Amino acid sequence: MTAPRGRGAGARAGAGSALPAEGAATAIAPAKAAPSATRLRRAERKEACRAAILEAARLVFFRDGFMPANLDEVAERAQVAKGTLYRYFDSKAELYVAVLARDGRLFEQKMRATIDPALDPLDQIRRTARFYYQHWTDNPEYFAIFWALDNQSVIGELPDAVVEEVTKLWEGCLRVLADVIARGVKEGRFAPCDSWEIANVLWTLANGLLQSDLAPSRRRLRRRRLDRVFEHAIEIVLRGLAAPTASTA
Repeated sequence: MTAPRGRGAGARAGAGSALPAEGAATAIAPAKAAPSATRLRRAERKEACRAAILEAARLVFFRDGFMPANLDEVAERAQVAKGTLYRYFDSKAELYVAVLARDGRLFEQKMRATIDPALDPLDQIRRTARFYYQHWTDNPEYFAIFWALDNQSVIGELPDAVVEEVTKLWEGCLRVLADVIARGVKEGRFAPCDSWEIANVLWTLANGLLQSDLAPSRRRLRRRRLDRVFEHAIEIVLRGLAAPTASTA
């Protein structure tokens, strides 16, 4: 027996195993997209909250140092409950180093911006050294915070992942300098050397001189302006690094 005309189409549009009508499919589409949009908004709120905590912590740590810094004030400045801090950071030390890591990334970007492939390698090191000196003397509070990794006995043991993150940042900065030295060797401007070793020598020399300015007794002992001593120290290394036919003048 043959079904009445149009009944098959009606059955297909009905309930059960039949597919929904075209209009119905359109109606449920927004409902499927909603969870994704909700997750995105939640992620954005979490990122904004973390950024607010880091900025508040930077102000408090830079002003007071690690030991006296009060996390109640950090929470108040970030406009969050104190317990919220520990949802993002396991300890005061981890929060402290997170501030360091964020500022370290910004510093690395600025340091890379000093590189000009057209510059002679000698002049490039001078240019990068001037940037390094100017940055840390203009922002002494940033430099003071960097003792964290060498003072875990004071601030507490840090998670390996945290230490690794900051170490990679400094390795990136050193690589910028090492690449300039390697280019100088390749172009015959520098004597053959271990570029990574010389980069570490320059880095340590620069940091030691900058740290010497933090203590009044060491400033008196130096008897010279820091900028002059810093410049002379870099030139001494460059003279030792220069190939016999190259000039540092």
